[in-house]
Amino acid sequence: MAAKKPVKKSPAMSPFLTSSWLDIDKSIDNLRKEMEKAFSSFPSISMPKMPQSSCDVIDEGKQFRVKMDVPGIKKNEIKLNVTENSLEISGEHKEESEEKKKNYLTKERSQISYYRTLPLSENVVASKVKAKLSDGVLDITLPKSKPTKTQKKKSVSVQ
Repeated sequence: MAAKKPVKKSPAMSPFLTSSWLDIDKSIDNLRKEMEKAFSSFPSISMPKMPQSSCDVIDEGKQFRVKMDVPGIKKNEIKLNVTENSLEISGEHKEESEEKKKNYLTKERSQISYYRTLPLSENVVASKVKAKLSDGVLDITLPKSKPTKTQKKKSVSVQ
């Protein structure tokens, strides 16, 4: 009988065992770059942005006062949820117009929405919260459970 020759394993047969971590890292980096190239050709989808609303929270000692700009929103489109230590404000306005003429139809839609959650540093009496909307500004008064003293201000000169 002929003696069997030992079979040598070539490096191509088991690349993982002969590769170093640096080679694996390079392979993953190349894969990431190729995927970025492939996905960059897709059309971009942008989500509609909610309008930024200016919001002021003022500590008046006996109560908190919140003033928030909500242009385009009517008072019946605003929802306020109050807990003893937070305020949630949301509002949404939808509008649709339609114009018919000879051979065409124009239809336009617009939507405005606002949402804010404001944590409060002290507890408030939720049942006594009042809100008023005037000229696109929502003014909310939140009486505190335990009023705090307002600190006296002292003027300091800048040198």
